[in-house]
Amino acid sequence: MSAKIPLAQVPEGFFTERDPDDLDCVAQGGFCPSWILENFDRYVDPFFQHVYLTGVSLAIGFVIAFALGLLAHRKRWLTGPLTAVTSILFTIPSIALFLLLLPLTGRGNTTAIIALVAYTQLIIFRNVANGLRQVPSDIVDASEGMGLTPMQTLLRVEVPMALPEILAGLRIAASTTVGLATLAFFAGAGGLGAEIESQINFKSNVVVAGGLAVALAAALDLAVLGLQRALMPWRRAVAA
Repeated sequence: MSAKIPLAQVPEGFFTERDPDDLDCVAQGGFCPSWILENFDRYVDPFFQHVYLTGVSLAIGFVIAFALGLLAHRKRWLTGPLTAVTSILFTIPSIALFLLLLPLTGRGNTTAIIALVAYTQLIIFRNVANGLRQVPSDIVDASEGMGLTPMQTLLRVEVPMALPEILAGLRIAASTTVGLATLAFFAGAGGLGAEIESQINFKSNVVVAGGLAVALAAALDLAVLGLQRALMPWRRAVAA
């Protein structure tokens, strides 16, 4: 006879007829492929919730940080203060920031997105500012000598030449945001972090939820690399 497994130790969704070894694996919190196959659908909604939080936060964060980077490039004296502000935001512990925002914005996606946007600012802003600053001055002078206005020089010459640095910052920000979004459940926003926390001692649950987060980070990294290739065809030509 097989030993009886306490029902309280068996994760929700596993109460079906099966081999006692499967039940024993789950009761011990092990890695149980049969449980993963039968319960994978429970991760679909949290995964897309995670995608939403990450995607919206990255999009908003990039627009704000890019605009601040352009502003700091035109008004160099703003670089120091803006770097200081974005650095302070980045150093605030993530859970603390979620909890600090709760009285102001309430539980839900809004609080999570505000916090995640704040964490993207330092990475993207610094890369935008550094990328623009590294454009050779003689190229800028030559562009203006050809009759381009300062704005045309910025958009047609400086920004394209700074794209590698800018997109490198976006790649780092994407991976960072995927990781921080796992803590969004503290703000009541759900995501894969809520699934991890619900059964953190169950290896199968942690492996699936954590693996999906890693897969999302990898997919975003590949997407930014593809965007870089599309926006900079001249680099493909040089490589060829």
